[in-house]
Amino acid sequence: MGEQGSDGGRETEKPTEKAPVKKKSTASATGGASTSASTSTTAKEGARAPGAAGAKPAAAGKQSKAESRTALVRRARRINRELAEVFPYAHPELDFENPFQLVVATVLSAQTTDLRVNQTTPALFAKYPTPEDLAAANPEEVEEILRPTGFFRAKTRSVIGLSKMLAEDFGGEVPGRLEDLVKLPGVGRKTAFVVLGNAFGRPGITVDTHFQRLVRRWKWTEETDPDKIEAAVGALFPKSEWTDLSHHVIWHGRRICHARKPACGACPIAPLCPAYGEGETDPDKARKLLKYEKGGFPGQRLNPPQAYLDAGGRPAPPLDAA
Repeated sequence: MGEQGSDGGRETEKPTEKAPVKKKSTASATGGASTSASTSTTAKEGARAPGAAGAKPAAAGKQSKAESRTALVRRARRINRELAEVFPYAHPELDFENPFQLVVATVLSAQTTDLRVNQTTPALFAKYPTPEDLAAANPEEVEEILRPTGFFRAKTRSVIGLSKMLAEDFGGEVPGRLEDLVKLPGVGRKTAFVVLGNAFGRPGITVDTHFQRLVRRWKWTEETDPDKIEAAVGALFPKSEWTDLSHHVIWHGRRICHARKPACGACPIAPLCPAYGEGETDPDKARKLLKYEKGGFPGQRLNPPQAYLDAGGRPAPPLDAA
């Protein structure tokens, strides 16, 4: 988004002489407004390597004018393409081997990290590998296993309840339809779309806290209700891209575009971001804010995909690791 003049274009007239007229900057908003080729190239090259010095985004600051619908769609899709290059290995960060494990793990991920869930579920699934097993479980024993995830009593009721419904109403199989999934205890639209997209290959947008924060920060929508955000963002992209889009946005939010202190100076899409400057813009300082594999730290999965390992990612440690 192009920057306006520091005074907003208003100057005080003098009675005896005219104020000099300032020339308009050629660097303006990405996606509809013209941008200096040299500025755009420098910004993109600098942003490609997080933390690279000398990268000044062309889209920093406030919008100089309202963005058209066409420009918004183009900018949003370009952001997704850029993030796909930065995170080609993006994947659901919950360990799972089948739809049942994924739906349980996603329910358990509420109010905690995927890492803590991944460290907890191995013991749960070793003892209760099927819906029928978990449906017949002693709640106190399940609570003890789930204690590290927080809210373990409510989560125990949910996972036992959904297991009973799967066993009694769905033949022990996780259904592949949204309208059936949301009937399960503890399963809302967000959880349902995680399962549909990653266990059944059916497109869906996962509107978690990271997704909500970033799409508003990028001015894709001003909605605050998750269902309205889902509809607004979904309208910007082909349905076939929804699941991967969710991964790209969430990964970027966890690693670079943090809630309290975004690493703006190490951001690969800084030239496209209207909120550039809300976080640390110094490349060296911003680089220190990067998390997980971008900062050289372990990821959240104990058993991540090979593509993630090939890209330099490291598995998370088990729960009892020193």
